[in-house]
Amino acid sequence: MDWSRVFEQLGRTVASRAELLSAGATGTSLTAAVRFGYLVRARRDHYVLPKTDRRVVQATRVGGRLGCVSALAAFGVFAFDASRAHIQLTRAASRLRSPNRRDRPLTARNRAGATLHWAQVDLAHASEACVGLVDALVQAAQCQHPWHALASIDNALYQRLIDADDVADIFVRLPPALQYLRPLIDGRAESGQETVLRCIVREAGLRCDIQVTFPGVGRVDMVIEGRLVVEADSKLAHSSWEEQVRDRTRDFELARHGIVSLRLLYELIMYRPKAVLEAIRELLAVGA
Repeated sequence: MDWSRVFEQLGRTVASRAELLSAGATGTSLTAAVRFGYLVRARRDHYVLPKTDRRVVQATRVGGRLGCVSALAAFGVFAFDASRAHIQLTRAASRLRSPNRRDRPLTARNRAGATLHWAQVDLAHASEACVGLVDALVQAAQCQHPWHALASIDNALYQRLIDADDVADIFVRLPPALQYLRPLIDGRAESGQETVLRCIVREAGLRCDIQVTFPGVGRVDMVIEGRLVVEADSKLAHSSWEEQVRDRTRDFELARHGIVSLRLLYELIMYRPKAVLEAIRELLAVGA
């Protein structure tokens, strides 16, 4: 059988034995497919294709589905650290297995770094492999640093994956301690690091405007105190020489207008916020 086609027709990332049998498979063909590497038996009676994301396989093997930042990554939404599987489990989940060994009961010692989220989710928006995006954002807001949680919500809004009603739903479900984030949401931020940069600047008491347009230059990520342009750069958007020429030309045109510009790498913003703030303050002092 063409197993990829079968999974596509079923609309599944993880297919049950019953679903595959209904699609024309037999017990013998399933056994052979697993033996020869055409399918992976992630959990008893649950199968995936060989190139399925490792975290999906781990979540299935445990007995749940992707949640929190792992689900955000699956949706293409900013997640600061999705390197380890975050797995949503229902309250009634049982017979849990190790993420890496379906023949081993789950223990604290063989969890392989996976984070478990015991919570009910909206099954109408969940798949067999992943919770819905709103549920993922609710979980991530309580699991990430608040700045990173805000960045995830901003990014989902920017990509138009959620709307204002979804945001309201998210905050209805969040605890009082996180309600202060709601007025800070800004769906104009084009990347997660832009949101975190905005948090760094505003927490320091500095005024900033985002997505500001300059004649002959175009739109810049941020203007601080009306006189310092700061751009949040990433390798993805600045990898080619043509893109670097464009950026240097923009800096040149800003200088012609008497405006200083600073380009900050993702790693600096996310891992060295204090140093970033120091650099911004020094440039503002020089400019003054």
